[in-house]
Amino acid sequence: MGWWRRKGRHRRIALGLLVIACLALTPVATAAIYLRLEDSGTLRDDARTRGRDALWLGHAWVDGRKSDTDIAELGIRLAGTGIKDLYVHTGPLDNDGTLRAELYPRARWFIDAVHRTLPGIRVQAWLGDLLTPEFDGLNTGDPGTRDRVVMTSSQVLDLGFDGIHFDFEPVRSGSSGYIALLEQVRAVTSARHSLLSVSAPVIDPLPGLHSVGVALFDHGKWWSQDYFAQVARRVDQIAVMSYDTAMPTRSLYGGYVAQQTTLALQATPATVDLLMGLPAFRTDDLGHHAAAETVAAGIRGVRVGLARTDRGRRSFGVALYVDFAATEQDWADYRRGWS
Repeated sequence: MGWWRRKGRHRRIALGLLVIACLALTPVATAAIYLRLEDSGTLRDDARTRGRDALWLGHAWVDGRKSDTDIAELGIRLAGTGIKDLYVHTGPLDNDGTLRAELYPRARWFIDAVHRTLPGIRVQAWLGDLLTPEFDGLNTGDPGTRDRVVMTSSQVLDLGFDGIHFDFEPVRSGSSGYIALLEQVRAVTSARHSLLSVSAPVIDPLPGLHSVGVALFDHGKWWSQDYFAQVARRVDQIAVMSYDTAMPTRSLYGGYVAQQTTLALQATPATVDLLMGLPAFRTDDLGHHAAAETVAAGIRGVRVGLARTDRGRRSFGVALYVDFAATEQDWADYRRGWS
């Protein structure tokens, strides 16, 4: 009899675990079906480049490792595409908001070379740092630090950059310090007729998910749609880092990007350029599956989301991350699917 009770208890525990698993998997299965349907939209011919695309460039372009030959090759690479902005890695900033001049000895050479040989292409200084409280990094809540970032922004604009591109991570949804920083720097860039652009995390796929991420993992991976809109109103361009999604298949990733495109379009003023990031790099871990997160799948999602939400919008594009990791296949997919 004791044996039967133990066996029955084990069976009840097993049944309970199975029910819990089913309950847990139900929303996952529902989400998968939803994303698959998101990816199934029709691709319209008019959902293609508006000539406002961008490319993130590595630090080698400003530290002395590149030459005039590389500039010529870059020009060939960009010819016939919609790429208008180059975000060249000029930082990282020190935690106090300053930037050491020895990090970018060839910045002026690069800017002059692009302006001379690639007319119409704008060069922006890509600056960033890890942020508190998740890291021992830069604190946007500190007024003195913000003032030094403003000073640094003026410093790089003096070199001839066409704008500033910030990539601070992770900015937690609702951060007032980050909003204050953007307002301060925007005053400088506007006065100098330069651009202010930012990289942004993806928007909550489910309402309130950013709060869950902070509570459970102490990590601010997502922004609320409202906070995304607050940031977008304070910049000239906003580029969504629509990768590292943990999606296991191309169709699910494409659906995820389609959903993010819709959410971002809804939140971004028509006067602000919205760019959707494309994963031109290879990493395989829990957060990124290279076989699923491809440029081709991302472009499909972008086109579906754009056509479904605001296909007449002109202030829209894609941004390729990153030049030194992009393959010939990535460039071919970008040209074929979007250019």
